[in-house]
Amino acid sequence: MSQPRPESQPKQQQTPPGTLAEMDPKPDHGEESYTGSGKLTGKRAVITGGDSGIGRAVAIAFAREGADVLIAYLDEHEDAQDTAKHVEDAGRKCVLVPGDLSDRAHAKTIIPKAVDELGGIDILVNNAAFQMNHESLDEVTDEEWDFTLGTNLTAMFVLTRDAVPHMQPGASIINSSSVNSDNPSPTLAPYAMTKAAIANFTASMAQLLAEKGIRANSVAPGPVWTPLIPSTMPPEKVESFGQQSPIGRAAQPAELAPVYVLLASDEASYVSGARVAVTGGKPIL
Repeated sequence: MSQPRPESQPKQQQTPPGTLAEMDPKPDHGEESYTGSGKLTGKRAVITGGDSGIGRAVAIAFAREGADVLIAYLDEHEDAQDTAKHVEDAGRKCVLVPGDLSDRAHAKTIIPKAVDELGGIDILVNNAAFQMNHESLDEVTDEEWDFTLGTNLTAMFVLTRDAVPHMQPGASIINSSSVNSDNPSPTLAPYAMTKAAIANFTASMAQLLAEKGIRANSVAPGPVWTPLIPSTMPPEKVESFGQQSPIGRAAQPAELAPVYVLLASDEASYVSGARVAVTGGKPIL
């Protein structure tokens, strides 16, 4: 890896959704380390939450494997533009679409934009997510609840429903679940609930879409060092973030990207309905 992978991070705090510029240390998305080998040549991918974190690492990897990419993100314009530069430096097209995915009307614009700009869609990565740490359920407002479900679940449903008619046999849907789907953190209750639902929805899609030749899988990350962490957790939890994993540290986003590449590629032609744990040793059921 091109970046150090510390066992702890300094105490730090951002406002949601957070930015890469304020993170210490800076995450490794594979900017200097990922080398492609043509696994996705000619494919067209939509990645939500692709400005930073896992989504950014996946966008960089997909581009270096030969895919054009549309990135949907909230409002982290500087991070998104930097990600786009890495995609374009790999010789691939990158389309940036900012906006609130919890707004169903906006979510409905993503797939038509991809079809128009990229000429079609072969890979859909539903990765955008929101979480917030709360010590009491009383702290969760109705607005936050709706935003969490809208971002994590409704957007996934809308994009999947809209994408399927444009997908050909061999297409791939990859949804980002979480270790929280089976081992829910009590202070992340709404988020954990959505991640369990994502795993369940993916399993349904794998069966429903099999006759169309479309595969659906989910990835269940453990702790990953992304802007979501310092912007949604108290500083003391940020400092110890990742130490609970058997490996004893948080993952770098670049350590997730190869799993998404495999699931998107034709090499995974018989892999559908899987939930791949990338948890640093913590099992999922």
